[in-house]
Amino acid sequence: MHIFTHTLSNGIRMAHHRTEGMVAHCGLIINTGSRNESEKEHGIAHFIEHMLFKGTIRHKAFYILTRLDELGGELNAYTTKEETAVHASVLKEDFEKAAGMISDIAFNSVFPENEIEKEKEVIIDEINSYLDNPAEQIFDDFEELIFPGQPLGRNILGTPETVRSFTRKDLHNFISRTYDTSKMVFCSVGNISDDKVKSIFEKYFSGYTTTAGKNGRIRNYSYTPSSVTKHRKTYQNHCMIGSTAYPVMDRRRLGLYLLNNILGGQGMNSRLNLSLREKRGLAYNVESNYSAYRDAGIFSIYFGTDGQNLEKSIALTYSELKRLRQNRLSAVQIGKAKNQVKGYLARGYEHHESLMLSMGKSLLALGSIDPPEETCRKIDAITSSQILEIANEVFEPSMLSMLIYK
Repeated sequence: MHIFTHTLSNGIRMAHHRTEGMVAHCGLIINTGSRNESEKEHGIAHFIEHMLFKGTIRHKAFYILTRLDELGGELNAYTTKEETAVHASVLKEDFEKAAGMISDIAFNSVFPENEIEKEKEVIIDEINSYLDNPAEQIFDDFEELIFPGQPLGRNILGTPETVRSFTRKDLHNFISRTYDTSKMVFCSVGNISDDKVKSIFEKYFSGYTTTAGKNGRIRNYSYTPSSVTKHRKTYQNHCMIGSTAYPVMDRRRLGLYLLNNILGGQGMNSRLNLSLREKRGLAYNVESNYSAYRDAGIFSIYFGTDGQNLEKSIALTYSELKRLRQNRLSAVQIGKAKNQVKGYLARGYEHHESLMLSMGKSLLALGSIDPPEETCRKIDAITSSQILEIANEVFEPSMLSMLIYK
């Protein structure tokens, strides 16, 4: 897979992959997210993401919200713990319009006072809607349990109190402290030549330079396993089990990714799905997840079940973890697991919007983008001994935490 890269004098990097098709995708990924916030700023990265659409030096909010939509395209954004992204999908002939729009809202937003006050209520409604869904809320509560009192453990949305406190000055202060052009990546996928994308990239992104310096991220973590039960008025009991895991640069990351897929990944053949749902009908949804951050990571298992089946479901979950700690995968088992993961990756490469974002995140976090052949080679190199070693480290019972909603 050919990926064209280029770096501007202001530090913004670019990655482009040319494909066939009528639709092009592009986005700007910025190395700042909710973990860059102070306690008083809780939720401000996500708030800024919303406010980027509310007007710039050149354009009113209505223009931003309708310009690409009227062309059959889409403009969107998201915030995570470590990044903020603005991205668009358009017909290839409208690619330059999309790139110009992304540049404009990323660097020229003015944050009108009246829009700030309106958006506060929108986000508070989003927070309240989220609190009504325990199957979603428990994930953030679990990260707070794993990283207590640390920005990485706080949820992305903030609280009604912190959101109501934000001022226009607060938004500008956060941006000036964290939006660094040397830590931004413009990524694109579409049937556009490398030279044309480079020309558009230089036209719309070379005129800005911001140097944020230190972003204030806490990089030392103290983890103490714990078990917490919260009483909530829900029909189901919800449970999460997990621990800290490897950061994104750790050489064992890909092995844990493979192991996580075996245990509770997206396939219906995952061990947890077969044990809890297919064989015993104890849970509708059971899954495991692994999130790798730049200097930390988290592994978790989630399931929802009827109260009378909670203890049995927990016991079965620990039984599956024990099997993976004690029994080395056979050649056939690890071969099937590798093929499944490589198939998922191949499907992801065919989904061009996902590929575009994945390229940008990889370049931002790792400094490079592995072609699919290299990623498959790394997967094929994983041994059953390595999987067993990872299972014994990450799934060690004494290091697991548990959170239950009853």
